Amino acid sequence: MKLSRALIAPLAALALFSAHAADKLRIGVVPGAYADSVAVAAKEAKAQGIDVQVVEFTDWTTPNVAVDSGDLDINYFQHQPFLDNAIQKNGYKLASAGTGILANVGLYSLKHKAIAQVPQGGKVGIANDPVNQGRGLLLLQKVGLIKLKPGVGYLGSLDDIVENPKKLSFVEVEGPQLVRITGDVDIAQGYPHFIVAAKAFDPSSGLAYSGIEDARFSIQFVVKANRTQDPVVQKFIRIYQNSDAVKAEAQRAFSNDKRLYNLAWVKP
Repeated sequence: MKLSRALIAPLAALALFSAHAADKLRIGVVPGAYADSVAVAAKEAKAQGIDVQVVEFTDWTTPNVAVDSGDLDINYFQHQPFLDNAIQKNGYKLASAGTGILANVGLYSLKHKAIAQVPQGGKVGIANDPVNQGRGLLLLQKVGLIKLKPGVGYLGSLDDIVENPKKLSFVEVEGPQLVRITGDVDIAQGYPHFIVAAKAFDPSSGLAYSGIEDARFSIQFVVKANRTQDPVVQKFIRIYQNSDAVKAEAQRAFSNDKRLYNLAWVKP
């Protein structure tokens, strides 16, 4: 795989640091709620003897490359189905060491006030990676805009649409970029944490949302497969999950709107 200079730069910076110091962790995140909540936990971890370096990425590929190569200890940006797909495609020896935030997805429009107003021949913005596209299609099916082949679930793709009564067309982009094209389409799959980070529009203005039924899409603390029980990794995850400050930051990052997220590790 060839990486652009923009993607290589963060990795080059990481190479300046030792890979597995017992009291140090390097955690890769994407901007927004995940980065902000990890930064809060990092402050608490420092007081408990763990020096955490938080590294932000703007794509969904490099953080896995970095953990697999040992340039990062943990990444925190992806759910289990996305990780499973990345492992299958690229042969990464990665695994989840713990569960984090469940970020719900929404359907957003800057042109229409209701799903029913989406016109014949309208354009739909949707994620271009296999798993997140399937998640968006399930939400479109839930609101009645399309129908998928029976049983495809979150692995569904545009080829699995069997009914499209409004003859909608689809614009595929990488998940973090959906917020930037929402104004150019009639309706778009959207990630509230990216909308908050971009300050593009109101993340609470969605016409529909997923919910706790999507628990499989909770964000995971991903490490090398042989480090899932690493004591320093597990100590940081415990700090994150038990921190009132992290919970408060998550609420702030999701605009104080409980429709936009769940703390997936908290049992009902």
